[in-house]
Amino acid sequence: MQRVRTYLDLVRFEHTLFALPFAYGGMFLAAGGWPGWTVFGWVTAAMVGARTAAMALNRLIDWRIDALNPRTANRHLPRGLVKPGEVLALAGIGFVLLAWAALNLNALTARLLPVAVFFLTAYSYTKRFTWLCHYWLGLTIGAAAAGGWIAVSGAFEPATFALWAGVALWISGFDILYATQDYGFDRAYRVHSIPARFGIPAALRIARISHAASWTAFLIAGVLYGAGAAYFVGVGLVGLILAYEHRLVRPDDLSRVDIAFFQANVAVSLGMFAFILLETLR
Repeated sequence: MQRVRTYLDLVRFEHTLFALPFAYGGMFLAAGGWPGWTVFGWVTAAMVGARTAAMALNRLIDWRIDALNPRTANRHLPRGLVKPGEVLALAGIGFVLLAWAALNLNALTARLLPVAVFFLTAYSYTKRFTWLCHYWLGLTIGAAAAGGWIAVSGAFEPATFALWAGVALWISGFDILYATQDYGFDRAYRVHSIPARFGIPAALRIARISHAASWTAFLIAGVLYGAGAAYFVGVGLVGLILAYEHRLVRPDDLSRVDIAFFQANVAVSLGMFAFILLETLR
């Protein structure tokens, strides 16, 4: 059990709370209610597999960079708490679980499996050549919402893309906030990020614009779906939480980035999912 806890800590399993509620949200919206235990189980398996594989690969690919960065030097691989082969095996197990789930859902999820694997694997390399890495991450994680939707419907719809865009821009915005912590290191070691490229004040403005666009996309998704009042109350709540998140972080005070990163964004995902439930199960 201690080893299992080590692996869960390695992949920051608790961060599944960012994307999983939106995968469920897409699933409930597509089904117009409860999608059934079979779909629910396979979507859960796909999400756990994808998240585990992506995070394990990220830790493995960034091992050398993490060892140089004072903020991340305490992670498992730099400290020797796990071996590279263990991390690679963990990623492999995650991809097998993702593939098993995708092949048991429908033809579209099966066809999109190679695309998902590519995006999940490539993210960790993007910071080596482009400051757009935050948006690659957002596009990749945001696909959870679309994945939950097509797991039920077997097809893309206009609202699917709007929901995907909303999640993608939300993830991108808070990843930019998170990257402000590594501003000095990224510039010194030529790691690409928006804070390193444009400076912290501009990065915070870009994050605010990304979150404003995210909120707009959530609103559009509701209009395209024909959602009722509960959904739009949830969108309103998300807007308030995002505004609060940006009040926590200032160019001259980054001490509350962790609060903005985890607590505020868990509130966004769980809060939105709660109101999607109210919308679809009424």
